[in-house]
Amino acid sequence: MTDPETDGVKKDDGTAGGGRAGDGTAGGAAAGGDAAGGDAALAAPARRIADGYAFTGPALDLGALLWDGAYHPGAQVRVPLPMLNRHGLVAGATGTGKTKTLQLVAEQLSAQGVPVFLADVKGDLSGISRPGPGGDRVASRAAETGQQWAPSGFPVEFLALGGIGHGIPVRATVTSFGPVLLSKVLGLNRTQEQSLGLIFHYADTKGLELIDLKDLRAVVAFLTSDEGKGELKGIGGLSTATAGVILRSLTAFEAQGMADFFGEPEFDTAELLRTAPDGRGVVSVLELAAVQDKPVLFSTFLMWLLADLFHDLPEAGDLDKPKLVFFFDEAHLLFHDASDAFLDAITQTVRLIRSKGVGVFFVTQTPKDVPSDVLGQLGNRVQHALRAFTPDDQKALKATVKTFPDSPYDLEELLTGLGTGEAVVTVLSETGAPTPVAATRLRAPASLMGPVDAAELDRAVRESPLYARYAQAVDRESAYERLSAREAAEPPEVKGEAKGARKKAPAEEPSLVEQVVGSGMFKSLARSVGTQLGREITRSLFGTARRRR
Repeated sequence: MTDPETDGVKKDDGTAGGGRAGDGTAGGAAAGGDAAGGDAALAAPARRIADGYAFTGPALDLGALLWDGAYHPGAQVRVPLPMLNRHGLVAGATGTGKTKTLQLVAEQLSAQGVPVFLADVKGDLSGISRPGPGGDRVASRAAETGQQWAPSGFPVEFLALGGIGHGIPVRATVTSFGPVLLSKVLGLNRTQEQSLGLIFHYADTKGLELIDLKDLRAVVAFLTSDEGKGELKGIGGLSTATAGVILRSLTAFEAQGMADFFGEPEFDTAELLRTAPDGRGVVSVLELAAVQDKPVLFSTFLMWLLADLFHDLPEAGDLDKPKLVFFFDEAHLLFHDASDAFLDAITQTVRLIRSKGVGVFFVTQTPKDVPSDVLGQLGNRVQHALRAFTPDDQKALKATVKTFPDSPYDLEELLTGLGTGEAVVTVLSETGAPTPVAATRLRAPASLMGPVDAAELDRAVRESPLYARYAQAVDRESAYERLSAREAAEPPEVKGEAKGARKKAPAEEPSLVEQVVGSGMFKSLARSVGTQLGREITRSLFGTARRRR
């Protein structure tokens, strides 16, 4: 005799949720079974789960409840639209359907007028711009999930880091990128990061714009020269050894082709907040396939985008819908070998950016890839299947199970038996309370589940309204040119006399700052940049900066 209160919790056939033994799915309905059985036959525990997702306001539809070996289209698993700025996690082993989940959620957000940012690491999210072809598999999934499927494309802006790949170039100036994120990209230790912070501070206060890497290299070289080495003594100084490490790291970084990512025109992150003329949110797809072998670079650049948004957006409080939902793919790369200060900054940014109307979803393989302080900020969870082939896998599985609320499911068994396109879901309800854990058969995206061809991408990029603004790189006068001009403007004999004078009467010799400030070149410089550089630079938690607009 089967107990209706526990049926579907744990089955003797070895499958999670009572799917067919050996069919590779969790709760997979047998052919001809209750794939469209609605919710009339739900047991009491399943009914309580379904009731937990019966929201009254606008919501995104994720899919149908899986229970007792069947899909129940009448029991829809959803996430309230206003709760999307409470952040989230999409996790699961490779090949379990995380990318399609991103696509499904991004489509519905766009349809609700919410802009979306997607990091396209594998290069297969560009299809969101075109309607899907349909077919028997899509029709079958639609029937299983109660979905009224119709093909649809969505408004997309294609972006590419530094213009490497198919997209509008996304660049940042070295000044705005800041010392903390740049230290992570360069692989500097804590002491070297602090020294780099002093270098940025000096450049900020002296009006030396750090546009690209050669500007930074020029300032470091100046501060270790005879003329400049005394400039930082009052605030800690810069050792020759540390400066050497920074310069070597910059040289190696440039040798790997990274110089293109820093420069002007700098990408304005406000472009990510646009809506299309028909009211749908624009989906910004940042192509990262061309820089897959530079994981630290692209993950840190994604953090710069988020930090820059945080720096610029005003407080908004609770909104009817988010201003932007930001999907941070391959999130484990961001946290790998990160300093405590870096992790603290991430935690604070994630915690505080919610009140500015931005939701952040981290996408990775297991929840343990995300530090606990950050994980604690993520209110919405979509957990795809996990593997448990090794002792480490089994340990990760047990740790993942502990992060879920109490559930009538045997989650260890369920998470290892989920099929592709199935997930365990828990989100925040309209009142902010966690919903019951629900095994879910996810809906099919309405757009193309795959990439569009390169020619179509290039055509879309050229037709973009952003193309004229960002396509062509600009190399205007900045720190490198100004320091070079200063050195060239000072006659060799004057330099020799100045050195001799220092030896005879060091107390009477004006400091380098006084010499520079008193020079005609500096006065001309001050006049030319007074309205642009003379204003105070405020740096955010990550040391990123934008001068007051």
